[in-house]
Amino acid sequence: MTTREPAAGAAAPETAPELDPRTLVVHAAARHAADGRGRTGPLSVPIHQTTGFAFDDADAIAAAMAGPDGDFVYTRRGNPTVRALERSVAALEGGAAAIASSSGMGAMSAVLLSLLKPGDHVLAQKCLYGGTHSVLTDLGRRYGIETSYLDAERPEEIAEARRPTSRLLLLETIANPTTRVCDLPALLAAGRAHGLLGVVDNSLASPILCRPIGHGADVVVHSSTKYLAGHSDVLGGIAVFADRELHRTVWTRAVELGATPDPFAAWLTIRGLQTLAVRMRQHGENAALLAQRLAAHPAVAEVRWPGLAGHPDRAVADRLLAGYGGMLSFDLAGGREAGRRFIGAVRLARLALSIGGVETLVTHPASTSHRELGDTQLKEAGIGPGTVRLSVGIEDAGDLWRDLAQALSGLV
Repeated sequence: MTTREPAAGAAAPETAPELDPRTLVVHAAARHAADGRGRTGPLSVPIHQTTGFAFDDADAIAAAMAGPDGDFVYTRRGNPTVRALERSVAALEGGAAAIASSSGMGAMSAVLLSLLKPGDHVLAQKCLYGGTHSVLTDLGRRYGIETSYLDAERPEEIAEARRPTSRLLLLETIANPTTRVCDLPALLAAGRAHGLLGVVDNSLASPILCRPIGHGADVVVHSSTKYLAGHSDVLGGIAVFADRELHRTVWTRAVELGATPDPFAAWLTIRGLQTLAVRMRQHGENAALLAQRLAAHPAVAEVRWPGLAGHPDRAVADRLLAGYGGMLSFDLAGGREAGRRFIGAVRLARLALSIGGVETLVTHPASTSHRELGDTQLKEAGIGPGTVRLSVGIEDAGDLWRDLAQALSGLV
């Protein structure tokens, strides 16, 4: 994958840039645990479970209130455990700084509400996570912030759809649940040529598979609930910025919004980060086996996983990603009723909304994650009535296939 120099005003990542992300996930957080104090530090990051921090004089606390990098004052504004998480993920993504939040939608909302004003215009890919689509719809209804939806495979649409009020280009590295892969270098370059800030949701890829800042993104957003934490036990989000000035702008408003993570949630995410690389490898290996076998099953009409030879974005995925990810979707030949019967018949896979945990999860997007979309919008987003989303875990692949096969057997 390509890299770019930090944007003007940006500081270089704090962890040595020559280290591979698979090494960074193990060591980055511990390097920040001591926060630069002394010559030794703990192997793991301590949990600073406190709401505030005491000072000796008024001038010191006033100085600390001036920005995101000063001494800690109040945990809504900053906390040592949370800062260790922010610096770790910023290093992983090759960014200058990061802002952690209490959920992925908290991170996305903080970015959008901080960077947009009434009357602005957003360009976004059609295949967006349902929650993000809902926020954009609400911004349009309440503040007149309009959104134009584009085909992610056509960078020329940016020039066609751009307006004088266009402010931001919103993309997903791997779309949820269609698994379409954005040509980030082409799209972000086209957006930058027209003065648009590039915001990329990298939740499904993780920094192990892709680092969008290296391809021109200004902001990278994660639902850290997903692969970063990886164990279905913590809710969180994080936004990483290529530029420190942009980070400071969003931080000021994010503090006001108050979507701050609890220190324990930040610590759990740091703990999950250390196994991210090995988990992503196993997620991908299992997904490869399941995708191939599902594609050959008579009850399945179509399988979407970037590693399949017939995937429309396979060439982009080969060029952009260091792996194809652990999420796939497939259409059942029997439509909506078949989808409902299938998710009710699985036994090992769990019926649950989230993705990215160590266990395999299955859901029916048309009635869950994308329930806000009408039939026309579902079709435009590439989601059918019989689409099933499968977040592949790290269990034994043979056990997973046997479970899916028995659930499919009742549909033939």
